[in-house]
Amino acid sequence: MTSIPEITLNDGIKLPAVGFGTYKLNGASGVNTIVGAIDTGYRLLDSAFNYENEGALGEAIRRSSVPREQLIVTSKLPGRHHKYDEALATIQESLFRSGLDYYDLYLIHWPNPSKDLYVEAWQALIDAQKWGLIRSIGVCNFLPEHLERLISETGVTPSINQVELHPYFSQDEQRAFDKEHGIVTESWSPLGRANKLLQDAAIKKIADAHQKSIPQIILRWHVQLGALPLPKSSSPKRQLENLSLFDFSLSDEEMQTIGKLSHPGGRTFDQDPARYEEF
Repeated sequence: MTSIPEITLNDGIKLPAVGFGTYKLNGASGVNTIVGAIDTGYRLLDSAFNYENEGALGEAIRRSSVPREQLIVTSKLPGRHHKYDEALATIQESLFRSGLDYYDLYLIHWPNPSKDLYVEAWQALIDAQKWGLIRSIGVCNFLPEHLERLISETGVTPSINQVELHPYFSQDEQRAFDKEHGIVTESWSPLGRANKLLQDAAIKKIADAHQKSIPQIILRWHVQLGALPLPKSSSPKRQLENLSLFDFSLSDEEMQTIGKLSHPGGRTFDQDPARYEEF
């Protein structure tokens, strides 16, 4: 496997160009799967308070042969704890759950605009970073108007915006906004969880031409867009496959072919951050 390139965030922290999602990896089996992913070569691990697996993630880190400082560990603040004091307590609770001294990345999971507390939550992340609890702070599912408020009201720009992103929903405008403001776009559901993306004929044709799998083509598409995909797999074979993206490239024509698959209704679960909220 070729080495994984790095992406530098606006605060100077470096991330590998592909990470590992841990949603639904819980308990002993979750620990074993995460240890396997670390052994395979993943160094960016994505978790969340609401996944209820920060403990499994911390245990996997302790069991792995890779030193803690070589890993980039992420968790996320749930919507029910956006109030400033609650947000700080939740960040601390996240660390207690995991048994870690700090998170490399901590993100606000959803803006939940009807509650209008996300700026308050952001201020808590800013302060937690100053106190050394978090190395880098960012957000998930924030639309341009949400990001503009954070930046204008606090003067601090998120390092990351993690959004739903896959070929059926390519987020062109959001990615352009993020790039213009020096924010790295991370892709959740990069392989289009629960839709028909992995059977798409247009992508299969490209995969056959490169002698690669459909997931490898999709993940390479993310990398060439400048997005950072977070695939999840419990299979050691697929974990390795999902990391093996850097010994080939897609042509401009192939990128355009995949880009044309996107459509306005392409969200997998209709989770539009302008109205969808998660607590």
